[in-house]
Amino acid sequence: MFTGLVEGQGTIRAITPEGDAIRLDVALPAAMTDGLGIGDSVAINGCCLTVVTLDGPVAAFQAGMETLSKTNLGRLGKGHPVNLERSLPVDGRLGGHFVQGHVDGVGEVVSIDRDGEWVTMWFRVPVELARLLVSKGSVAVDGISLTVVNVEADRFSVALIPHTLEVTTLGIRNIGDPVNIETDILGKYVERLLEIRVSAG
Repeated sequence: MFTGLVEGQGTIRAITPEGDAIRLDVALPAAMTDGLGIGDSVAINGCCLTVVTLDGPVAAFQAGMETLSKTNLGRLGKGHPVNLERSLPVDGRLGGHFVQGHVDGVGEVVSIDRDGEWVTMWFRVPVELARLLVSKGSVAVDGISLTVVNVEADRFSVALIPHTLEVTTLGIRNIGDPVNIETDILGKYVERLLEIRVSAG
């Protein structure tokens, strides 16, 4: 479990194909290496992955076919920055919202409107994801806990403060860039319960 509060940005050192999977070598910020061990969970652009090897500040992760089909990780290259967050400790502070690290799909940046240091950003998403979003609800974009401003049939917007733009990859996103989307878990449960009720007649 994560909170969507990005701890820092890492840098892709290498991407190695492993059959249908890939291995990601990520250089971590110094503050994130303390206490990190093999087997620990780290959200990379909001996708929960497991540390498989550690070599100083560089941690390696593996991503399989399902992960690559639902996220933007397969589109990364050497030198690309990524958002990082370690899993939430039991006694940790929940400053964002409950983020599972289970990415629902990939969205696309379709609009970037600047107002001084603030930015309103719109993302196009599959209709099945848009219907799980509500205005003033929560969403994770590339692992960043954000509040939804507006929702339309196949897109939604968020307002980004200068701090978020400075410490996450949203500050360097351009129109057309792919982003990982995880909708709020509450919406998923409500949708499933409604489906069961309707099918039961």
